[in-house]
Amino acid sequence: MQSHPANPLVESFIESLVTEKGYSDHTCRAYRKDLNDFFAFAADDLKPRKSSLKRPLTVAPEQIDGILIRGYLGFLHRKNKKTTIARKLSAIRSFFKYLEKRGYISENPAEHVMTPKQDKTIPVYLSVDEMFRLLDSIQADTVLDLRNRAIFETLYSSGIRVSELTQMNLADVDFEGAMIRVLGKGNQQRMIPLGQKALTAIKAYRQLLQRKSGSEAAADGPLFVNRFNKRLTSRSIARILKQLITAVGLLTPVSPHALRHTFATHMLDAGADLRAVQELLGHKSLSTTQKYTHVSIDHLMETYDKAHPRK
Repeated sequence: MQSHPANPLVESFIESLVTEKGYSDHTCRAYRKDLNDFFAFAADDLKPRKSSLKRPLTVAPEQIDGILIRGYLGFLHRKNKKTTIARKLSAIRSFFKYLEKRGYISENPAEHVMTPKQDKTIPVYLSVDEMFRLLDSIQADTVLDLRNRAIFETLYSSGIRVSELTQMNLADVDFEGAMIRVLGKGNQQRMIPLGQKALTAIKAYRQLLQRKSGSEAAADGPLFVNRFNKRLTSRSIARILKQLITAVGLLTPVSPHALRHTFATHMLDAGADLRAVQELLGHKSLSTTQKYTHVSIDHLMETYDKAHPRK
């Protein structure tokens, strides 16, 4: 399948995602790739079978119909997960809805294309004992040790996304009020309480970092930095976590996002209100948060089966 040249309507749509919906660069890149992949497939599909054309065919939106979109989903089904296919279809549907609203097409060809039924997956999370083992295993000998402890105490204490953590500045931590300010999806800002262990870990890290550097950090500078004093990336945090998981001997394959799952699951297990957890996680929809109740119900049933005398 040949690559498709830049589509001006796709670029116009991407621009609307930024200006009207406040989508991040990462999200926009994903939309652009999904749509360009689709148009590359459409160009190949619409090209006459015996054509000697070497350059990709330019596809007009009105040439797209539901049959072609279903054919694309069938093509994707060979090598992609259902979640990936659903995401790509969502991008296509949103794009054609945008074109319909602006009068480029009379109807959305993707509107009646069914989204693949999703398999129910229970989020990966650590038990309380595993989480404590992980946190307690982190040394406190060097600046990097203290930084790592502060990072993972903060992720577990707040449930924020790792991308939100890497964007935090020093001024985003209110030590007296025990709160942090984070910038979530769609540039939505929210204030989140932070536990004392996480606050203490951040304070210890920043104090030693300042002593080592010999100068006071700017309030608008990054909260967590690498050895070159640059903002730490999500990829670096994932690598650090993998090393810690291996060192402590945990068998559960854990990503930084799994610590967010862990936070939500432990909160609900302890009786936290579902809507409060939704607010803390920054979920727009309650249904997104409800996936964690499946974990809690499974935990409840397991406890019941072990403890109840009349099975």
